[in-house]
Amino acid sequence: MSRDHELSLRKQCELLQLSRSRLYYRPVGESAENLRFMTVIDKQFLETPWYGSRQMARYMKRNGHRCGRHRVRRLIRLMRLVPIYQEPNTSKKHPQHKIWPYLLRNVVIDRPNQVWCADITYIPMQRGFLYLVAIMDWYSRKVLAWRLSNSMDGKGALRDNRMIERLWRSLKYECVT
Repeated sequence: MSRDHELSLRKQCELLQLSRSRLYYRPVGESAENLRFMTVIDKQFLETPWYGSRQMARYMKRNGHRCGRHRVRRLIRLMRLVPIYQEPNTSKKHPQHKIWPYLLRNVVIDRPNQVWCADITYIPMQRGFLYLVAIMDWYSRKVLAWRLSNSMDGKGALRDNRMIERLWRSLKYECVT
C-alpha cells in the first residue's frame, strides 16, 4: 500500500481485495509464559521424543506447570515438533483365512470384566527376541496378566486389539528403550 498517489487507502484495499484492518495489524508474539512452556517442552522432548500432547501435558502438570493439553498441542505444532510413533504394521491376510464377524460392534462396554483383550508382541534384545503376552480389561484398561518368554510356536491373528497395541507402544517407547 502506498500513499504516493491519489487513490485512497480504502480504494487501494478494495482493488487488491484486502480488508483495511489488515493494514493496521501488527503480529503479536507468544507470551512470556508460553515461551517458558516452550522451553520446558523442548527440553523434555529431547529426552522423550515419543511424547504426544497428552503425555507432555501430564508431564507439565506433574512438574507444576499450569498448562492444558490443547495449549501444549498448539505449542508443539508451533515448534514443529513431531513425536516419534511406530507406524502401524498390519499384516496381510492370507486368502484362505476365514474372516470372523466383529462381535463387539455396537456393544456398550460399561463395566469391568465385560470384555478382555489379549495380544503378543516381541521385544528385540541384543541376541534375539523376548515374547511378551498380556491380557487386559477393556473397561478399566488394567493389565490382568502377563508373561515373558523366549520360546514362540506360531503366528496368530487377533482382531481389533487397539487397546493392547497402545499398551505395547507405551511399554516399548517408555519402559524398554
